[in-house]
Amino acid sequence: MAAPAACTRFSDNYELKEELGKGAFSVVRRCVQKSTGLEFAAKIINTKKLSARDFQKLEREARICRKLQHPNIVRLHDSIQEENFHYLVFDLVTGGELFEDIVAREFYSEADASHCIQQILESVNHCHQNGVVHRDLKPENLLLASKQKGAAVKLADFGLAIEVQGEQQAWFGFAGTPGYLSPEVLKKEPYGKPVDIWACGVILYILLVGYPPFWDEDQHRLYAQIKAGAYDYPSPEWDTVTPEAKNLINQMLTVNPSKRITASEALKHPWICQRERVASVVHRQETVDCLKKFNARRKLKGAILTTMLATRNFSSRSIITKKSDGSQVKESTDSSTTLEDDDVKEIRILCPNKTCSQLSTNSYGSARKQEIIKMTEQLIEAINTGDYEAYTKICDPHLTAFEPEALGNLVEGMDFHKFYFDNVLGKNCKAVNTTILNPHVHLLGEDAACIAYVRLTQYMDKQGQAHTQQSEETRVWHKRDNKWQNVHFHRSGVTGSSPFTFAHK
Repeated sequence: MAAPAACTRFSDNYELKEELGKGAFSVVRRCVQKSTGLEFAAKIINTKKLSARDFQKLEREARICRKLQHPNIVRLHDSIQEENFHYLVFDLVTGGELFEDIVAREFYSEADASHCIQQILESVNHCHQNGVVHRDLKPENLLLASKQKGAAVKLADFGLAIEVQGEQQAWFGFAGTPGYLSPEVLKKEPYGKPVDIWACGVILYILLVGYPPFWDEDQHRLYAQIKAGAYDYPSPEWDTVTPEAKNLINQMLTVNPSKRITASEALKHPWICQRERVASVVHRQETVDCLKKFNARRKLKGAILTTMLATRNFSSRSIITKKSDGSQVKESTDSSTTLEDDDVKEIRILCPNKTCSQLSTNSYGSARKQEIIKMTEQLIEAINTGDYEAYTKICDPHLTAFEPEALGNLVEGMDFHKFYFDNVLGKNCKAVNTTILNPHVHLLGEDAACIAYVRLTQYMDKQGQAHTQQSEETRVWHKRDNKWQNVHFHRSGVTGSSPFTFAHK
């Protein structure tokens, strides 16, 4: 890209056309280069409204985009700074999102997924070779150059991209989109290029079955899944996927970033470079059907968060705009569902839980806290009496738990708990009495709460000996259909000389 002369004004070189999209501080318009007649997308940023930090991020984005010239990356062609406006001139990509295109196809196979991820990996490899980490790889940022069949996949949105030296690992801040964040980012550990490969693994998983490997409406549970690398290949949809495809996903979704496959290595994987021999060519209708639902859900969530951000005067950083012909153009900025350190703090203030509701009075809050304590007591009573039916009514079917019996692993579902109800609870004790000490309830909006407490358990064993045990517990409650359910709990190691740790389920 030739650097424009210092005196060049945008209007000298380009003619502005219709508006394609709008953000808090910017507008995207189609423009035509006067000398060639070629069409581009001009992102016009009102620099008068930018904070010093926003201005630095804008300069970083432009600097990074200038470095990257690849057929699978949305290219920055020009960057012009005027007194109150900064113009970034990008490729005009009119093919819309890759994931939207897939559901409109008549035929889609594992081999097609291989071709898609190959183009994504080519773009990521180019970034990494140039010392750039994208940090926000996800479906919204994977666009098609045009509506033509076989159009190139283009990686967009370098608003969160960072520059690194070689294989440098450092803490660059919490940034990305929840379902695509890597374990090392969530653990706030040093990170680098491998975060992009993790996101590629998530994308490839979705490309093959139409739903993500990590999913939970509760963000804390989602993050726990990711940090543990807790995904699987359920039947029947994964039964028809080749072992080579699963092998590549496994190498991408490796929790330890130093052992994770690199972009250049992934491009040499047989499922990519020998797809004609390895990848299945059977049409995957179930994947297409699931992907339609997945697309609808993420669009809705994106719209909700964009609305929330807009009401707080945040910059809605993603503009995926529809032209009159139905095609889409996306400006190269952060996504509306993307979070960065500053945003995370503000969104937590705005929305500690999904409802973003505020409690109207202190007395109302006090009553709600008593309700949570009562529900916790009911749950413990069900445990004490060995009443599994009552327990299941109070717990979410996908209850997650950290507890000593699970040896530090996150357990999901009820089977683990059912074993204790069927075989131990109520059978080895004559009497049980539980006391909850120092309960602290944190209300998270109207439909969620967290309670932390010390649990003192007294019981008589079959020999008539009295025992006392103490543990620390935290339980997360969520209200669904006007009914409180326990969705997660964490229990510390138990103190007291007894084999009856089961009493603390």
